[in-house]
Amino acid sequence: MARDPVDRRPPEEVAAVVLPVIGGAEIARSRLEESRGLAEALGVRLAFAEHLTVRDPHPARLFGSGQVDALRRRFREEGVSLFIVDAALSPVQQRNLETDLKLKVVDRTGLILEIFGLRARTAEGRLQVEMARSLYERSRLVRTWTHLERQRGGFGFLGGPGESQLETDRRLLDKRIAGFRRELEDVRRTRRLQREGRARRGAPVVAIVGYTNAGKSTLFNRLTSSDVLAADMPFATLDPTAREIVAASGRRMALVDTVGFITDLPTTLVAAFRATLEEAMEADLLLHVRDISHPDTEYQANDVYRILEQLSEETGLSQPPMLEAWNKADALDETTRRILAGRALTMNPPAQLVSALTGEGLDELLFAIEAQLFADRRRRRVIIPAASGRLHAWLHHNCEVASELLTGENELLIDVFMSDTDVARLSANWPEVSVRDA
Repeated sequence: MARDPVDRRPPEEVAAVVLPVIGGAEIARSRLEESRGLAEALGVRLAFAEHLTVRDPHPARLFGSGQVDALRRRFREEGVSLFIVDAALSPVQQRNLETDLKLKVVDRTGLILEIFGLRARTAEGRLQVEMARSLYERSRLVRTWTHLERQRGGFGFLGGPGESQLETDRRLLDKRIAGFRRELEDVRRTRRLQREGRARRGAPVVAIVGYTNAGKSTLFNRLTSSDVLAADMPFATLDPTAREIVAASGRRMALVDTVGFITDLPTTLVAAFRATLEEAMEADLLLHVRDISHPDTEYQANDVYRILEQLSEETGLSQPPMLEAWNKADALDETTRRILAGRALTMNPPAQLVSALTGEGLDELLFAIEAQLFADRRRRRVIIPAASGRLHAWLHHNCEVASELLTGENELLIDVFMSDTDVARLSANWPEVSVRDA
């Protein structure tokens, strides 16, 4: 079986990070700092992290021969044993670099996969990471084994050459991936039932999305009085957490904290985490949390939008409406804060300047969330059986009841403010009840 893309490494291992800038491509100013943070998340000692311009990418090694020679000398001088290339490497490029440099080489996908492996806490999270890792390993079999040319003989003298080690490993890995797919389908089914349960309870869902380390979990904890792990490190949250809260109007809503996005998020992760990411795509509203104090906040926002578009295409689900929370306002100077507060009023999607750390702007954010969720709320008329205590309680708990009138002996005429979503949920649970505009 193929090895893990990155072995669990002792803290004393020395790593070097190189961010290739290919053909003069534009990259975010803080991309190298992000690369450094991802490497340090592995617990290695970082020798150096730097850009390296690659004008004409070499198909066999990515870098030119002169650059490889220079890197080899520097690695030897600084005792580097792990080379992290913050870009996508083909299996051939990765294998050739390892051969030329005589050390372990990891690309961006392998690096992020290992960090996900370190962060996964639940069985579901570990299952999704293992699925992504297996998909990655399958594409790397060409570099993982040095004995792939060996053939295993058949039975007897006329059994023939049999199957190669590569074919054996690919077959075993395909079997493992098929098992993961079955287990993840069970996860998707469970999550679907959980979403349906929330819908039956009448709680609209707000999914918190955003770039990794934007403060999503801190905001989630502040709004829900929870204690989800919130740390200044990439991918602190892998496993989605849902909590119900009561808004100022008395209506309930469910908040779901999701995994953070990142530039060049590996496609294997998107595929493996589909069960988790569908939580966002099937929400009633997306709350896009942005670190508005970050110098590359626009780059990060565009990466989030691209990933959401990719998810919409892969799942076949329409992207929900969005509201932006411009987080970390406490890190801004007064002039910048004033300018951004004014700009937020004109944005599409709508935006609210907040600080999850201090609580600034969170009341206004909740009002904005309610306004988005219940924008189509209007006065409706519902006639229900007087003996239907469960339906009566549901209407009072999830909607705003304006008046009630007992008509005859066994019916209640209720005027209630309901959204289209409320009407759909009521009809799903009580299809016999009619709703009309008041």
